[in-house]
Amino acid sequence: MLVHICCAVDSHYFLEKIQEEFPNEELVGYFYDPNIHPYSEYRLRYLDVEYSCQKLGIKLIEGAYNLEEWLKKVKGMEHLPEKGDRCTVCYDDRLDTTVQKAAELGHNKFTTTLLISPKKSQEKLEIIGNNLSSLTGLEFIYRDYKAGNGAEIQGQKVKENSLYRQNYCGCLFGLSAQREAQKKIMDEMFNPISNQILPESIEERLELYKKRNKLEKEGATYKIIKQRFLNYRLLGSIVKVAKNIVPSYIFCYSTINRNNTNGRIEYEKDGINYLNKDEVKIIDITTFNLFADSSYKNVKELMYNPLSFEKELNIRNQILKNPYDLSALIVLDEIKNEKYEIEINATTYEDIKEELV
Repeated sequence: MLVHICCAVDSHYFLEKIQEEFPNEELVGYFYDPNIHPYSEYRLRYLDVEYSCQKLGIKLIEGAYNLEEWLKKVKGMEHLPEKGDRCTVCYDDRLDTTVQKAAELGHNKFTTTLLISPKKSQEKLEIIGNNLSSLTGLEFIYRDYKAGNGAEIQGQKVKENSLYRQNYCGCLFGLSAQREAQKKIMDEMFNPISNQILPESIEERLELYKKRNKLEKEGATYKIIKQRFLNYRLLGSIVKVAKNIVPSYIFCYSTINRNNTNGRIEYEKDGINYLNKDEVKIIDITTFNLFADSSYKNVKELMYNPLSFEKELNIRNQILKNPYDLSALIVLDEIKNEKYEIEINATTYEDIKEELV
């Protein structure tokens, strides 16, 4: 039997039940989910499914990540609600590809873990599965493992196995609608030019779950806990000196009231230059190197090859002597006795992230 898998949260308990019900069946997992976006989220979900399947002793195959083809199929349906026609096209695509793969591999049965997902329509999935069964002769295994206390058991399995509990269905359109309704920043779509791993980004979660896998292999004791914290995203910035735009590096947690200011250097001490307005502090790359024990030649090199977020935050606290300071701290190649015009479009917001202890 080929089992289409959408994510480990939905698949782990579903696969356990299928194993119980079909003890003599050779089960193969098939991760085919081109709708998942961005690609880093796709890789994270595959990593988690791989981990789950290894625990259950189930072979796993990865399908193609043909996002462009999937986007063509749902064109014009971007703003439809979840469980609507866009989702139906998505079910069609994933189940049709699954049944083709099942036939190619010589399986005579197929099913999908989408059946247990609370955000998916079981009725539509049953119709699509049965239609494909009629067309191909392969048996579609329809099971409602949510019935009774299935959803509760599923949640327990997720906790017991430290699985990644994603907070959106997977596709860009579901994500944007969900974040809009929550009035929350869509920080999953941020990817800084520096490739610095940001707090509570998908990339940070990916690193965390890689560590989980390592600890599992080592047989170490651990727990994934949640922490409340103040998150930050820089949306854009410009620094002008004497009306000319200059390369600038904006430290994390730098904010300016109304996003822009202008002024002149009023005071300097220990390489830190204080603007005469809006609590802005400016240092040059030489001073940065002293604090960071680094050897950057210029600000552009720092922009494209920054320190880790944690190290940067550490240096910020060293310079400003206050871990809760939200004033702007900027690195330039040189300090000039000219007028500075600064725009920083940034946001801070309460957030929750996972930690390994």
